[in-house]
Amino acid sequence: MSRDVVAGNREEPVRDGLGLRVAIACARFNDHVTLRLLDGARRGLAECKVDEADVTEVWVPGAFELPLIAKTIAESGTVDAVICLGCVIRGETAHFEHVAGQAAAGIQRAALDTGVPIVFGVLTTEDLDQALARSQPAGGENAGEEGARTAVEMARLVSSITKSH
Repeated sequence: MSRDVVAGNREEPVRDGLGLRVAIACARFNDHVTLRLLDGARRGLAECKVDEADVTEVWVPGAFELPLIAKTIAESGTVDAVICLGCVIRGETAHFEHVAGQAAAGIQRAALDTGVPIVFGVLTTEDLDQALARSQPAGGENAGEEGARTAVEMARLVSSITKSH
């Protein structure tokens, strides 16, 4: 592949979301954190000039359910990218490993199976303090905001590669 085919490069990622259609799948479990991630994703998409009318938001029970809804949305052909938001906080049982690992693997598989960028915006933290630190309001670190920028960049990159062939 020639260098001019690829829109993304090391110095300047393409984060112009004008005209892109993006879905956000957000988990209700730990919504005191996921609502903060959702606010961040909305800010990130607005920063990238994604029109609010081109954003679809759906809710699922928890992080474990994100891969199925992400794949379903991606296969619908109605979006250019999907952002998955969730929060899994380690507890005293093995539940954390099962949910976090399967959510990550399922989201990756959904992206690979569909060819649609599906962003992993699921916090997997040791405690609530870490989750709150990664989901700060405007001006602070927010994984949802970064997920939005990643979704736009990847949608543009995938599009630039597939349209050149």
